[in-house]
Amino acid sequence: TLLFLIISLFRNFVFATEVNSHRDQVIELDKTGTHLKYFSQKQDVVLIKNLLISVQSRWEKVVQRLVERGRALDDARKRAKQFHEAWHKLMEWLEESEKSLDSDLEIANDPDKIKMQLAQHKEFQKSLGAKHSVYDTTNRTGRSLKEKTTLADDNLKLDDMLSELRDKWDTICGKSVERQNKLEEALLFSGQFTDALQALIDWLYKIEPQLAEDQPVHGDIDLVMNLIDNHKVFQKELGKRTSSVQALKRSARELIEGSRDDSSWVKVQMQELSTRWETVCALSVSKQTRLEQALRQAEEFHSVVHVLLEWLAEAEQALRFHGILPDDEEALRTLIEQHREFMKKLEEKKAELNKATGMGEAILAICHPDSITTIKHWITIIRARFEEVLAWAKQHQQRLAGALAGLIANQELLEALLSWLQWAETTLTEKDKEVIPQEIEEVKALIAEHQTFMEEMTRKQPDVDKVTKTYKRKALEPSPVQSHIPVLDKGRAGRKRSPTPGIYPSAAQAQIETKNPRVNLLVSKWQQVWLLALERRRKLNDALDRLEELREFANFDFDIWRKKYMRWMNHKKSRVMDFFRRIDKDQDGKITRQEFIDGILSSSKF
Repeated sequence: TLLFLIISLFRNFVFATEVNSHRDQVIELDKTGTHLKYFSQKQDVVLIKNLLISVQSRWEKVVQRLVERGRALDDARKRAKQFHEAWHKLMEWLEESEKSLDSDLEIANDPDKIKMQLAQHKEFQKSLGAKHSVYDTTNRTGRSLKEKTTLADDNLKLDDMLSELRDKWDTICGKSVERQNKLEEALLFSGQFTDALQALIDWLYKIEPQLAEDQPVHGDIDLVMNLIDNHKVFQKELGKRTSSVQALKRSARELIEGSRDDSSWVKVQMQELSTRWETVCALSVSKQTRLEQALRQAEEFHSVVHVLLEWLAEAEQALRFHGILPDDEEALRTLIEQHREFMKKLEEKKAELNKATGMGEAILAICHPDSITTIKHWITIIRARFEEVLAWAKQHQQRLAGALAGLIANQELLEALLSWLQWAETTLTEKDKEVIPQEIEEVKALIAEHQTFMEEMTRKQPDVDKVTKTYKRKALEPSPVQSHIPVLDKGRAGRKRSPTPGIYPSAAQAQIETKNPRVNLLVSKWQQVWLLALERRRKLNDALDRLEELREFANFDFDIWRKKYMRWMNHKKSRVMDFFRRIDKDQDGKITRQEFIDGILSSSKF
């Protein structure tokens, strides 16, 4: 496991180096995109900006995931190293202790030496008891690593290590109890009845407080399992001491029957031994019952917490990656209804949260001190996770409500635009049927009126773009990246020769296709009204040009015109012969009278 983590850390370092090598490319891409935005069309600026945001977002996600994975690997390496070092140190100590126990099999015959051996063994038992916390911590760390591992080989290896540690610990505890029993029996058989009896009573007095009813046994599942394992070891030790108790009782009977002195003190001591022994046995059974109850409660709490956390994780995943919202009102309302059902389910899960926290609080009230932090941690975790999911759910609910409100507003705006376009089309059609007046001032008034209409139409352009951009659009034919919604020009630029409608988008041009027929109607109607507006502007400008020309012809002076024309020719640095050669299309050196008139008229734009 540790070797694999070191290899993973090295691979992560190599990958981090590779990612950092692309940082300059990302920076250069951002500079290039920023430069392009200043020299591009409006629609291209939006596209470039979105692409840069997408690249930057994905780059930041890669870097963030890389940092998170590095931290996770480093943390896992530290935990694995800590477990391996603790496991090896504890196993070395246990093996040395086992060798010491195996080498001290000889038991002396002298009561004083037996007492000395018993005192030495009690010192060893104190050392063994001091190592118990290290054993529990190592075992807990190994189980935690085993739960988090994803490789089958690591899982098997950790399982083997934990099993080996547990077997070795149980072996040492068993040999320690067995040696103590043999020493106590040897002390008894050596004639030291009083010392053996007192040693057993002392052990019972020492062990009785640990079995008391007020000793907490509740907590998380790992702690309760450790307490159960420890109690099983104690029960084995208690069972092995049964032979010592029976031997003491036999010796007491023999001593009472064969002694001529007062043996009442023996009866008192044996009565105390019997009382203490029965009390310890009863407390042992009671503690086993309480441990079984604590285990059921811990398993139920563990199950409820993890089921709730799994559901919350799935819910958060669904809320965070729900995709793009549809642009169809019915589909959006279906999503809102589904989310309403999800909110009901979330409210039901709140009852499970209260149940889990209530169970945790109940365990805390009678919890073992070593498990208080763990139970509080789980209670905090499920509350925090539930609040996170609730926040995501409310945010998604607001987003759905906002999308529906926006969709309804767009539909209202769409209908308002269609109504206005219908009025505009009718108005332009009726005005087109009217005869254009022959007075210049009246025509100018009509042009000013029409310019006001076109400015109003221009102001409605953003609303049309807003409505059409809401829906997914797909052109029937590939076309250059540009807006399909025409934009009206302001003023009377180029009115001397107004372009004909034939060069502007017509009904044959690629239309915008959406899933909403009303939007398609809006685009079509907008283009139609746009063409009608341009056509009317062309007619009014042509009429004004014609009236101004007629007014000029009324006061026409050929000599003044000739001088202006010659000045214009001189300004262009052109010669009359060059002008004649251009008029002479067939290059025969001759031009007709009509060709001369047409050539002069076509060039008279000075």
